[in-house]
Amino acid sequence: MRLEHEFSPIYAADSKILILGSFPSVKSREQGFYYGHPQNRFWKLLARICRSEVPETIADKKELCLSHGIALWDVIGSCEIEGSSDSSIKNAEVNDLNVILNKCSIKEIFVNGITAYKLFVKYQQKEIGRSAVKLPSTSPANAAWSIDKLYSEWKTIERYI
Repeated sequence: MRLEHEFSPIYAADSKILILGSFPSVKSREQGFYYGHPQNRFWKLLARICRSEVPETIADKKELCLSHGIALWDVIGSCEIEGSSDSSIKNAEVNDLNVILNKCSIKEIFVNGITAYKLFVKYQQKEIGRSAVKLPSTSPANAAWSIDKLYSEWKTIERYI
């Protein structure tokens, strides 16, 4: 079944980094916002990096990103996908990252997980003429990585916030 990405990117003119996921999970699509699965560690991790409280509402999540110069979006704009499985993504159409890159001074692009990274490299790296830093996935499917182990890799973004 073909699905469209239904929520907007998060960014402001002063965004310094862009964090990209692959495509919203079922739970994220239900909530209408990024990283909506309760076991996804993204918001806990980002709060730790930003030395903030873990945001609970969509408004709080947007504020956390915007107040720390973080832009947030996904590589894929529409695709065929089974449930939330990144490995099932087919016939992907990508988001136009220039929507953000032309309006912000993005210093670095970070990608959340190997599948998102592979999709970025395949569809967007050459197009936008920029590379990205691959970070381990915050997804509950990446259970081998504890929050502390994730933090040890993700803390590289601290220098930009």
